[in-house]
This record gives sequence, C-alpha cells and structure tokens, in this order.
Amino acid sequence: MIDWTRVQTLKDELGAEDFVEVVGMFLAEVEEVIARLRTNVNHDNLEADLHFLKSSALNLGFSNVSELCGSGEDAAAAGKQVDVARILAAYAESRDAFKP
Repeated sequence: MIDWTRVQTLKDELGAEDFVEVVGMFLAEVEEVIARLRTNVNHDNLEADLHFLKSSALNLGFSNVSELCGSGEDAAAAGKQVDVARILAAYAESRDAFKP
C-alpha cells in the first residue's frame, strides 16, 4: 500500500520540517482532486486528474494508489470504464495508514 522506503528517502532528502510541509501540500492538492472525483466525475478531465493523482501518489510513496491511477488513466484514455470508487477507497486507506 505504502512504499515506506520512498517515504524515508523523501524525508531524508527534505529534512523532517520540510517533509511535513511537503506532505501537507500534497494532501491539500490531492484532496481537491479527490473531492472533485467524489462529487462529479468529469470524463473530459478524468485522464488528467488520474495522471495528477498517479504522479503525486508515487512521489509520496502511495504505491497502490499510483498503480490504480495509472491503470485508470490508461482506461480513460482508451474510453473505457474507470473504477473511480476503487481509487478513492485505496487513497482513503493509504491516507489513513500514512503517519508522517
């Protein structure tokens, strides 16, 4: 679910104080997209939203979320159905397990 090695690497690179700030910015930006996906999935923007989530999740070590978003991004690009609920659930689970 979470790549703790990536989390530690990021923490070592940034330092503890900056790490907390980056995590806060990450969660705030991601929560905006998550809220949009919860309330109104705009299929015109879905691929871009999933790309943003994929990259953001990967940077912070939310590996499962990143993988699901990558698959969803590919599906959206191909005009196929995307299991947004599964992505939202994986994000919530990862966020809850993440303790910086």
